Amino acid sequence: MRIKSSEITPEQVFRQRRRMIALGIGSLAIPAVHYAFAADNSAADVSAMPQASIDQDNQATGLTPTKLDIINSYNNYYEFGFSKTAPSEAPKTLITSPWSVQIGGEGADNPGTYDIADIHGEHDIENHIYRFRCVEAWSMVIPWNGVALAKVIQAAKPNSSAKYVRFETLHDEQQMPNANWAGGPYIEGLTMAEAMHPLSLLATGIYDQPLEQQTGAPIRLVVPWKYGFKYAKSIVRIDLVEEMPRNTWWRQNPREYGFYANVNPAFDHPRWSQATERVIGKFGRQDTLLFNGYADEVAHLYPDLHDRRYFF
Repeated sequence: MRIKSSEITPEQVFRQRRRMIALGIGSLAIPAVHYAFAADNSAADVSAMPQASIDQDNQATGLTPTKLDIINSYNNYYEFGFSKTAPSEAPKTLITSPWSVQIGGEGADNPGTYDIADIHGEHDIENHIYRFRCVEAWSMVIPWNGVALAKVIQAAKPNSSAKYVRFETLHDEQQMPNANWAGGPYIEGLTMAEAMHPLSLLATGIYDQPLEQQTGAPIRLVVPWKYGFKYAKSIVRIDLVEEMPRNTWWRQNPREYGFYANVNPAFDHPRWSQATERVIGKFGRQDTLLFNGYADEVAHLYPDLHDRRYFF
């Protein structure tokens, strides 16, 4: 049964596998918030969880989050290897603290450089369980922690030139063994309307634990109605710009990838169907949902659902 995206409300469960201080990024610690979480034994080790409580302002979603060890071991992050397991198996060479994000561009009247601690200090940490859909036709459900992207953009005081938001990731040959796979830093982009949407998130954690190297530490983009390659990892720069950014995969293969990359089962990838998806950590496949199940919230951003431009 389809779950309306309007029912996807914040919720979180503690499941500590290690002390965050051992990661060497204690400054990224996320506030301890308990949430109810509709899970079964196949999704998580329930016996290892403290007693959860339901947030009074929200209802249980019915989504079953993917196990944390699966999320942390099945990744696309080409800077650390090209197979799904390579990023998690790669030496932990990425220095994530201190870490700053430069925010500017011609569309920002209040540019600046912000440490992760500054971003956390100025904005509330939000907790969201979102579906995650890769363009390769596999999916997960991930409990993210992070800051609303809209709040960070608003702090930059966008002006009339701010039509798009451009994201740039770290490009460091010493810290990333495959840093040059794309010929430079990984670039992604959103329209201003997409970036200001309340579903868009700058994530700093999963399951109330800081992001790991392979999941985009220490800060990454989350846009749940789009394919996962839009989720720029290890972000170092955010620019408000007038011109549409040419994102990395669009530049790499313009016949197969474009700017919008919204999930739509009716528009296949040139080399495979998008009608169904393989659920990582489970058996079998399930139907792909329009806009990954968030059509009620975001369809109005795209005036023509038959225009392929919005879906590749």
